[in-house]
Amino acid sequence: MTERAGQFYIGGQWVAPSSSAGDSVAVVNPATEEIITRLAMADAEDVDRAVKAAAGAFASFAAASPEERYLLLKQVCDVYKERSEELARAVSEEMGAPLAMSRQQQVTAGLGHFAAAARLARDFEFETTAGTTVILKEPIGVCALITPWNWPLNQIACKVAPALAAGCTMVLKPSELAPLSALLLAEILDQAGVPAGVFNLVNGTGPVAGAALTAHPRVDMVSFTGSTRAGVAVARAAAPTVKRVAQELGGKSPNILLDDVDFGREVSRGVYAVCNNSGQSCNAPTRMLVPNSRMDEAAAIAGAAAGKVRPGHPSDEAARMGPVVSRAQFDKIQKLIRVGVEEGARLVAGGEGRPEGLERGYYVRPTVFSHVSNHMTVAREEIFGPVLVLVGYENEDDAIEIANDTPYGLAGFVSSADPARALSVARRIRAGQVNVNGAWPDFNAPFGGYKQSGNGREWGRYGLEEFLEVKAILGGAPAPSR
Repeated sequence: MTERAGQFYIGGQWVAPSSSAGDSVAVVNPATEEIITRLAMADAEDVDRAVKAAAGAFASFAAASPEERYLLLKQVCDVYKERSEELARAVSEEMGAPLAMSRQQQVTAGLGHFAAAARLARDFEFETTAGTTVILKEPIGVCALITPWNWPLNQIACKVAPALAAGCTMVLKPSELAPLSALLLAEILDQAGVPAGVFNLVNGTGPVAGAALTAHPRVDMVSFTGSTRAGVAVARAAAPTVKRVAQELGGKSPNILLDDVDFGREVSRGVYAVCNNSGQSCNAPTRMLVPNSRMDEAAAIAGAAAGKVRPGHPSDEAARMGPVVSRAQFDKIQKLIRVGVEEGARLVAGGEGRPEGLERGYYVRPTVFSHVSNHMTVAREEIFGPVLVLVGYENEDDAIEIANDTPYGLAGFVSSADPARALSVARRIRAGQVNVNGAWPDFNAPFGGYKQSGNGREWGRYGLEEFLEVKAILGGAPAPSR
């Protein structure tokens, strides 16, 4: 996709930036620290072109029937499958996911959202009646979609797919750190027959392209995934035009292991979950809560499990973990590991520096801290790396209080040998999604956060409804016969 890096996809065409002397940034392979390509950066003029293209296409696409949108999404799924290997290799190259993980998780997640949206386009009730009132759920309009680098296809698809199902038009601004898979997806949507102007793509930075998109008066909705700090800036920029803003932001998810679980299994599973995707998941279970009386036992198991996680080049089939995405991310993680040691957390595994034998690339050692108090920096801040902290609790009520003692509320995890007990605890966790006993992801389940983890929901029916307005037509339905 490097040949597309100097272009944007606007109005069904690949076009040059508004200024041939425009800015560009290097796209770096995090496994090698080598430049893959240079990416053109959009300015406000490019953003305006893309928004106008989306606005021009809105009326006709909004009028398409649900069946037409269903068939279009099915075609997107077919082309996506055909090009899945290209997508997997692009994701691995741009953000460092092991190739096997890229195929099995990154690419599969994106397809899952398109398939779920296709079913919704077919089955969702866009028109209902209540007495003599007709209630319509109509596309909200032009949507600005701003996505991160950590799960690029998942995060793009869970916005683009429901927007298409709803009948919206859109402008996507993917992360400039991981743009290659987004450029490929634009080709896929074009190949699948998405009408010109319905989907548009510009690359750029948040402060320039993202800000222009968010503030644009012809944008009706912003769907943003990223850091809480950036989310605040998005909300401020959108406020003067009173547009809808849906946000999926940071997390510091608790993983409560109740005293009746198999610690060997559940502690190890928790370590592997944190190391998946090199710890770069907003819902990663990074705070493991264990009974104080079993802290030493849990620490020993966690340390042993971390030692089995092999970091390596994404093409290495034996590697379970690739690099983190960038030098800035690597440096941030190293600093926070150092802070953890300075604040008195007990380092059980990992620590500062690269793993042995990996002298080049942004590789981080799988790291475990035990005997952590919930006020320590490593228990409060989202590290976004393969760093797990073990926090002790006295009893069930104490565990729940610690779990909820965070500014975030994106996800939570509970494990118990008694499913009813696990469910009871899950009900008391203030988070948008709680996983009980290692349940698999569900593309039909809503995903989103409480508190500073955001607002609105993605995935499934609830994700579709974010892209819809509700209209009541009074007297539009015949009165019921007597």
